Amino acid sequence: MRIRPMGAHALLLEVDDPAAWYADVSRRRAAGEVTLVDLVPGARTLLLDGVTDMAATTELVRSWPAPPPAPSAPDSLVEIPVDYGGEDLTAVAAVWKLSEAEAIETVARTEFTVAFCGFTPGFAYLTGLPSELAVPRLDTPRAKVPAGSVALADCYAGIYPTASPGGWRLIGSTDAVLFDPDRSPPALLAPGTRVRLTVRSSPVGPA
Repeated sequence: MRIRPMGAHALLLEVDDPAAWYADVSRRRAAGEVTLVDLVPGARTLLLDGVTDMAATTELVRSWPAPPPAPSAPDSLVEIPVDYGGEDLTAVAAVWKLSEAEAIETVARTEFTVAFCGFTPGFAYLTGLPSELAVPRLDTPRAKVPAGSVALADCYAGIYPTASPGGWRLIGSTDAVLFDPDRSPPALLAPGTRVRLTVRSSPVGPA
């Protein structure tokens, strides 16, 4: 683990398993072991924001052992119905050396976990696909990806909460509302949430 100061009141932890550290530091904060305003997980980092004593907190964090993998909360499963058939589905199936039906089944049977959120409010980076199923981003990002687009890039799956530019591979769409500022909490998918991208409709028959 590497610890770096970020401004006057934040520490950036560079770690191998941000989800595990997020769960562990959240537990320690709830127990009063450390005082923080917010925790922000990333792909390989965890930001500790609102640190009152940078030196003391740095030494405290260094004394903590690496946490075990974070368990999924049994009541955190969110099922999102997807209309499969996005314009990149054929290309994704080709990368995976599967039929389109098999590619859809692979995604639909995967239990994803929200690793972190970013890019735009409500956009959750979903892990769960094995590394051998990583798919490349588009060489040239699309100028506008429709809201609700379900997409893949590298080993992540994600859903675009609003229309925006994007270079992920589109495999389907959903009408689930990923971010609503009038809802509490506004984001449907928070770090640690388990997610299934179920089949609502498909352009092909069963695998």
